[in-house]
Amino acid sequence: MSQVNNIQKLREITGAGVMECKKALEEAQGDFDKAISIIHERGLSKVEKRADRATGAGLIFSYIHNERIGVLIDLRAETDFVVKSDPFRNLIKELAMQIAAMAPSNVEELLNQPYIKDESKKVQDLINETIALVGENIRVNTFARLEV
Repeated sequence: MSQVNNIQKLREITGAGVMECKKALEEAQGDFDKAISIIHERGLSKVEKRADRATGAGLIFSYIHNERIGVLIDLRAETDFVVKSDPFRNLIKELAMQIAAMAPSNVEELLNQPYIKDESKKVQDLINETIALVGENIRVNTFARLEV
């Protein structure tokens, strides 16, 4: 497989930029799996650097499950640009479904729960992946869950 194809495939899998994929492949000496690991490690270090940034923009999302469980969630990011992005909107939907299914009592409990679609991850890991993808801090401000 050519380097261009590898870079494209790496971008599709990780969501990282072209140059970041190219550098990771070079550093991994063409080892695709190692390049993925390098990108994920760099992404997590970026997440840690962004943790203290203010999250002034946000989105309120509602989710109703079988007309019996309702969730309202307030998810915040640094800018409206990210709030309007597909990765952010996908994340808020996943979080709302998580809250509906697992009924956490507070944000801290939510973040420490196993993710319902991949129990090898915690909900915080899902958020961290989105932070690495969009390049901004994201935090769950609050949520409410009602059940009939």
